[in-house]
Parts: sequence; C-alpha cells; structure tokens
Amino acid sequence: MAYSIDLSGRVAFVTGASSGLGAQFARTLARAGAGVVLASRRIEKLKELRARIEGEGGDAHVIELDVTDHDSIKSAVAHAETEMGSIDILVNNSGVSTTQRLQDVTPDDYDFIFDTNVKGAFFVAQEVGKRMLARSRGAAPGSFTGGRIINIASMAGLKVLPQIGAYCMSKAAVVQMTKAMALEWGRFGINTNALCPGYIDTEINHDHWRTEQGQKLIAMLPRKRVGQPQDLDALIVMLASDQSHFINGAVIAADDGFAV
Repeated sequence: MAYSIDLSGRVAFVTGASSGLGAQFARTLARAGAGVVLASRRIEKLKELRARIEGEGGDAHVIELDVTDHDSIKSAVAHAETEMGSIDILVNNSGVSTTQRLQDVTPDDYDFIFDTNVKGAFFVAQEVGKRMLARSRGAAPGSFTGGRIINIASMAGLKVLPQIGAYCMSKAAVVQMTKAMALEWGRFGINTNALCPGYIDTEINHDHWRTEQGQKLIAMLPRKRVGQPQDLDALIVMLASDQSHFINGAVIAADDGFAV
C-alpha cells in the first residue's frame, strides 16, 4: 500500500513566494492538494507562478505583501482569508541577507536583515497565529481546529559562517522564535516548527556555484554538493500535514550534514 499525504481542503499562506524556495514550497503544497496564497512584493512574478500552479491543476491566489510593513501584513492576511478561507498552514519564508565582515555592518545593513528575517517573520506568524488561536478557542467541544506554522530558518542559524554573521544572528533568532511559539501555542493545536535548509541551488545563486569561489565552497561541503529545491518537498508537506501532530518546536536541519 502506498503512503500519501493529502492536503485537500487546507489553505496555505506562503511568504516570499515569488522565487527560490518560496516558489517551490508553494508548488509542492499545491500539488499535495492545498489551496495556496502566494504572498510577496513582486506581483508579476507571483502571477507567473499562479499560472504554473493552475496549469498543473492547483489552486492559487496572489496577494501583495511587504513583511517590513505591519499594515501590509494585517491587510494581506485578512485579504487571504476573505478570498480563500481560514489559513491552516503558514510557510514563513521571506528572508534577505548581505555579505560583509562584522566590522563593516552598518545600521542600515542590520535593519535590512532583521526587519525582514526577524521582525517581519514574527509579525506574520503573530497575525496568522492570532486567527488560529481564535478559531481554536471558538471550536465546538471535541472538534480539532489547529494549524501548522513552518518558519524557514537556515543552517546558518545553527552554524556560524564567515561574512554573513548578521544573517546568522537573524536566523538563530528565528529558531528561538519557533520554540517560543511552539511552547505558547502548542496546547491550542498549533504546531510550530523550523526548517533549516543548507546550501540550495536556486535561480538566485545558480551562477555562483560555477565560479571559483562557489566551487571552493562546494569542496568544503560534507558530500561536495549543494541541494535542489525539491529536496525539501517531503519535509514541507509532512510538516504542513495532520501527520505531523506530534512534531512541535522541532528544528530540522536539511543541509546534507553541513551543520553537524
């Protein structure tokens, strides 16, 4: 007998969905049956992704979201629930980085990273979480109304790397944020977990792996390879599903062993 996970009837809200891992997460959840809300600042990219998902038989809706703007967060979440119904799954994926030594980080650099990776991620999760809490408290006795929050951290939140120290700090904060949410919200049926990807080949960094610097980095990795976005498909679907009901506050590294 084959084992499968069906997310039909569920609504997933994916931030940073316009490219990279966010786009892959959205397509994967749609293939598993979820209705997907595609959220990002780059609306045209989201429309292209929506067309791909609909072409594969999935259901997707496009919403503009700037995670550094609290009003934008509240508006986007409200709009998503108006259009598609209650959000069951949040993939909190928006993230940015800079490359420089710690002594060269400016206040603007610091704010750029932390406003998106920490403050933005927190208030997106808070806005969705408050709605999940309200549904849980208002549910009929014996019924199950929970939720799944998947915060996309990074193996850089587990292992400090040179020249991206501020990014590492921000993703370590996401790990602790995940644990705090799991602790406070778990009793309401809301499971919050962190996924920590390693080096993944996406359109953003694809050309880098062919450079001398990129090849040197690959040579340092445990199995001399970078991952592909689809290598995270099984994890994202499992964490989004009812089958993950006993997984809460987990910090899962998917980095081919690099952070060991």
